[in-house]
Amino acid sequence: MMKKSVIAALVAVAALAFIGCNAKKAAPAASAEKPAVTVRLLTDATGIDDKSFNAAAWRGILEFYGDTWENQSQKGKAYDVVTAQTQDLYIPNLKQASDEKYDLIVVTGFTWSDALGEVAPKYPDQKYMIVDVDWVNAPNVMQVTFSEHEGSYLVGVAAALKAKADGIKNPKFGFIGGIPGPVITKFEVGYVQGIKSVLPDAQIVDYYANDWGKPELAKAQAKNWYDSGVYAIFSAAGGTGNGTIAQAKEYRSQGKNVWAIGVDSDQHDDGLYAEGKSAVLTSMLKRVETATKYGLDAVKNGTFTGNVVVLDIKAGGVGFSTKNAELGADIVNQVEAVRSKIVAGEIKVAATYAEAKQIPGFPANLQAKDSQ
Repeated sequence: MMKKSVIAALVAVAALAFIGCNAKKAAPAASAEKPAVTVRLLTDATGIDDKSFNAAAWRGILEFYGDTWENQSQKGKAYDVVTAQTQDLYIPNLKQASDEKYDLIVVTGFTWSDALGEVAPKYPDQKYMIVDVDWVNAPNVMQVTFSEHEGSYLVGVAAALKAKADGIKNPKFGFIGGIPGPVITKFEVGYVQGIKSVLPDAQIVDYYANDWGKPELAKAQAKNWYDSGVYAIFSAAGGTGNGTIAQAKEYRSQGKNVWAIGVDSDQHDDGLYAEGKSAVLTSMLKRVETATKYGLDAVKNGTFTGNVVVLDIKAGGVGFSTKNAELGADIVNQVEAVRSKIVAGEIKVAATYAEAKQIPGFPANLQAKDSQ
């Protein structure tokens, strides 16, 4: 049984203080100034331009090396990225990166778990890191998970408080997921619990696109829901969720009072439709960049182990964005008070649908799944 660590805020901060191309890309070249650590990021088809999950993982790598999105000076020397357009490339991409002997290979998302579980035992000296998975039993794999339900609770509270402040009667709220499974379920059930804590009678609708990279599906569903009176939609669907933001931008530019809620990264700027105005009310911040920096720092300092690291709300692994001025100071303060109660253990947020359904008034007809 692997050791399971919950990284407290001070530990996380201290650990971080140290600081697509195609599958045929060569490993970083050896030189007299060889980087202390080399890393390859492997992503699914949505790549690092998904403005969400993969983008955050890549941003953490850039920050570790002191680079920025605009100035990736050490790309091809210390770090690079390979995007798999289809899942049948997962194993070949893992094997190639392993053969090229990167100090760390990072994969993002549970869709990589089977491939990594097959490849990792064949390269026992290779260090791997997977984000959003805790069931790959290999001593050379660091697994990082997040308490998404806690951060999602916060954005649910924020959306409900905003609806209340706007005087919305009988408000409806939507959730759009990518591929159903226990990770995305944490987003949905946390969000719904947050809404229901403020508006117990609020109506909830949900939809799963079964894809991470089809924004047109989310846009069509968002249009349908907004037209039927849904006030805010939270999407945890990778690039697919960008369609929700696109539709919210379109409608808010027409004067309609609807909102999108971003995920993983702060998607405020993706929602800009007029100077200073964004259709993204808030975003559930899942700090994947913290995870990639943590893994790289562990390799650099010789502390890498194949354990499970949990970045919860107390560790700063999840949170909510406050960039949109329309959220207002009063709502921000109320949400911050809720965050403090979660940290203190005064509010317990259910992480599974089975748990959440035990809460009086929690919807029993959602499409959330607690297993793959």
